[in-house]
Amino acid sequence: MTTAFAIGQPTDRVDGRHKVTGDAHYSADIHLDAMAYAVLAGARVPSGRVTAIDTTEAMDARGVLAVLTHENLPRIATQPPLIPSLAGMPAPGQTFFPLQNEVVHYTGQPVAVVVADTLERAQHAAALVRVTYEETPSVTTLDQGRDRAYEPEAIFAGFVPGRNERGDVEAGLAQADVRIDATYTYAANNHNPIEPSATTATWDGDQLTLYDATQGVAATQLTVAALLGLTPSKVRVVSHFVGGSFGCKAMIWAHPALAALASRHTGRPVRLTLTREQMFTSVGHREEQEQRITLGATREGRLTALRHHKLSPTSHFDDWAEPSLGVAGQIYACPNYEGVYRLFRANTMTPTFMRAPGEASGMFALECAMDELAHQLGIDPVELRLRNYTDTDPNTGNPWSSCGLRECYQRGAERFGWQRRNPEPGSHRDGDWLIGYGMATAGYPVYGPNNPQRARARLYADGSAVIQAATPDFGTGVATAMTQVAADALGLPVERCRFEGGDTTLPTIAAAVGSAGAGMISAAVHTAATNLRDELVAQAVGDAESPLHGADPGTVVVRDGRMTLRDLPETGESYQDLLHRHFLPDVEAAGAWSPSPRSAGEYGMMTFGAQFAEVAVDPWLGLARVRRMVGAFAPGRVLNAKTARSQLMGGMLWGLGQALLEANYMDPRRGRWVASSLGDYLVAVNADAPEVDVELIEVEDKVVNPLGVKGVGEVGQVGAAAAVANAVHHATGRRVRKAPITIEDLL
Repeated sequence: MTTAFAIGQPTDRVDGRHKVTGDAHYSADIHLDAMAYAVLAGARVPSGRVTAIDTTEAMDARGVLAVLTHENLPRIATQPPLIPSLAGMPAPGQTFFPLQNEVVHYTGQPVAVVVADTLERAQHAAALVRVTYEETPSVTTLDQGRDRAYEPEAIFAGFVPGRNERGDVEAGLAQADVRIDATYTYAANNHNPIEPSATTATWDGDQLTLYDATQGVAATQLTVAALLGLTPSKVRVVSHFVGGSFGCKAMIWAHPALAALASRHTGRPVRLTLTREQMFTSVGHREEQEQRITLGATREGRLTALRHHKLSPTSHFDDWAEPSLGVAGQIYACPNYEGVYRLFRANTMTPTFMRAPGEASGMFALECAMDELAHQLGIDPVELRLRNYTDTDPNTGNPWSSCGLRECYQRGAERFGWQRRNPEPGSHRDGDWLIGYGMATAGYPVYGPNNPQRARARLYADGSAVIQAATPDFGTGVATAMTQVAADALGLPVERCRFEGGDTTLPTIAAAVGSAGAGMISAAVHTAATNLRDELVAQAVGDAESPLHGADPGTVVVRDGRMTLRDLPETGESYQDLLHRHFLPDVEAAGAWSPSPRSAGEYGMMTFGAQFAEVAVDPWLGLARVRRMVGAFAPGRVLNAKTARSQLMGGMLWGLGQALLEANYMDPRRGRWVASSLGDYLVAVNADAPEVDVELIEVEDKVVNPLGVKGVGEVGQVGAAAAVANAVHHATGRRVRKAPITIEDLL
C-alpha cells in the first residue's frame, strides 16, 4: 500500500508554464517541411444542388496546388454510424460527408477545398471558386418545422429512447391540487472555444499522421480510418494541447479526413484550420428548442406528475437531440412521468454535444417550473426541493451509488445567505436596482466507457516515473490530476512523476466526454501504477538481498519512493536500490479498467449539486447583472481541488451566459445563422463575471470506479441558468420563460 498525499491537493497545472510561455504547440502550430494550407469554401444556400463549379480562376491563382470538389474528390470508403465518442468506436459528428455529390443540405456545407503554398493564397483562391446553385425551399426554424414534427424511436445516436414513461401521468395530474403548465424556448448556441478546430495531415507512404484538435485521439483515428478505408494501425493521431472544446471536438467532423485527402492529393503535408465563422457551420451546435413542462403537486408541494415534451430541429440525415429530459425526469421523487422528444427535418448540420448537453436546457425548464410551483404554493424553493428529494433513481428504483444532495442544499444556502431572502418578488432593493435571489438543483449522469481503458506506468532507475495514456488535455488539467493519481499509487512525490498523453501510440483511452474523463482515466492510471508498485514490492520481498525479503507484501507501505514495513518503518529500501541491484534501467506495468456491468444494473449514478444566484435588475433600462453565484457540488472524490473548482466555476459562468447572453437564430428567408462571429454572438466576458463561490462536498462512492471519481466538467453549468432566471423573477415579479433573457424581456 501507499500513503496518499497528492490526490485532492490544489496542485498547480504541470502544463501551465508551457502555455503561458508559448511553448505549448497546438494543432495549428505544427510546422512540417513543404507544408501546404487548405481552406474550405462553404455553400451559400441552405438547400438545393450545385449545378456548376468553375475552378479555373482559382487554379490559375499563384501558389494554388489543388481545388477539390465533388467532381474530383475521391469517394469515402464508408460512413460510420453515429456513435458517441465515449463508446470507443468511430465517432463521426454526422452521418453525412460533404463533397460526395452535388446536393446541398445546409448553408456552410463544404463545396470545395482549396490547397495552396500559403494560407493567404489559399484564402484568396477560395474566394475565386465560382459556384452556381439550384436553390430549393428550406426549413430552418421551429415555426417552419412545427407541423412536420415526428416522434423518433431514439435520439442521441440511438442511445436514448424517444419516449420514456413511468406510472400514469394523467392519473397523477388528476390527483394534483396544483398544476403548472409552462412552455420554455431556447435560442440555438454555437461553439466558440479559444482554439478553432484544426488538423495538420501528413503521409509517409501509406502511413497517415494527423495532428488534430480533438477530445479523443482514438475517436479521430478510428473515424478517419473508416472514412478512408484504412486499418487503424495506419493512422496515428497526435493532440498534445487543445485550446478548449466543450463538445465541438468530441465528435469527429469532416475536416480531419478532408485534410488527409488534400495531403494525399498534393503529396505534401496539409494544414486545415476552420475560421471563426466556419466554427458556426462546421462542428455542430446546441439546437434551437421548445420544451413544455406540466407539473402536478399536492398542496404540501409533493409532485404527483411530471410531463416533459421537447421539440427541436435535426438534420436531414440524423435523429439527434440533446437528451434534455434525462436528469430532469430523475432528479425528484415523482411516481408519474412522461418524457417525449419530437423532431423535424431541417436544413442544418446535425447538432452535437455542448457543455452539459441536454441537462443545461432540460433542467432550466424543470427548475424554473419548480420555482413557479414554490411561489404558487408559498413554499420556500429549497424546502420544496427537499420535500421531493429521493434516495433512489425514480426510473429504476435503484439507490444512488452516492448522493450528497441534501448537504449541497444546506451548505449552498448557508454560504449564499439564503435565509435573508424575503419571498415576496420585488421586495429587495439597492438604490434603483431590484435585487433577486434564485436557486436551482444541478445533476449530471455518471457515464462509463464501453471499452477497456488502458494506461502504462514506467519507473526509471533514478526514481522518476512516467505514466502514459492516449488522452489529450483540452484544458481540464487532466495531465496534472493524473500525475497526482500516479504519485499516490506509486508512493512517489508529484515532482518525480510525469504524465504523457495525446498520442494514439500510447495505451488507448476513449474520448473524455460527458464528465467521464476524470473517472475513467484515473481508473486506468491508478490500476497501471498500482500494478507496477505491487510488482516492485513482490520483487523486493522475493529478493534474498532485500531488507524486505520474506515479508508479507500486504505489510509493505511505500512513501517517497521507499518501501518499508508498516510496523517497522526503519526496515526497507528504495525503488532505486532495488533496480540498481538488479541492473534494471527501468521497469513497467500496464493497467486496464472497465466499468462493472453489475454496478450499472444495481445503482443509479449521478453527480449532484445546488446553485444559487443574486441578480440585480435595472427596471428602467432592462439590464440584468449577476452579482454573486454560489455552487455546492458532491462529485465523489476530488482529484485536484484547484482544477475542480476551476471547472465548476467555468460551468457556472457559462450558465450565466446561457441565461442572459448566448443566442443565435436562423434567418428563415436566407437559411443561415444571423450571428457568425464573436462580434455578433455574445459570450460572458470578465466584465460579466461576478463573485463565484464553489464548495466541494466529497462523498464516498465505491461503485463508479476505483477512486470514486464522478467528475465535475458538466455539472457546474446545470442549474446555473435556472438559478439566474429564478433570481430575475424574484427581483421583478416577471416570469421569463426563455433563454437567454434579454433587455426586451425586462422592459
